[in-house]
Amino acid sequence: MARTRNPWILIILLVFGGLAGSAVGQALSPTFPFLDPITSAGLAPGVLDLRFMTITFGFSITIGPLTLLGFLLGYLVYRRI
Repeated sequence: MARTRNPWILIILLVFGGLAGSAVGQALSPTFPFLDPITSAGLAPGVLDLRFMTITFGFSITIGPLTLLGFLLGYLVYRRI
């Protein structure tokens, strides 16, 4: 019998895995410099001014080795559910 998986659970697990990996990497990077972030990517903030409302768009992501490991563990947990 095939089970349908909720994609929101995958997104939540990936976010939590990435956050946990980043936190551990940041805590350990002074001792182990190879755990520093590898790359940073994103969109620079853009502003839309409508006179009565201002909206700012943009995001950035910084990825390190333990962040990738956190994403992988989040995905593996999702597969086991």
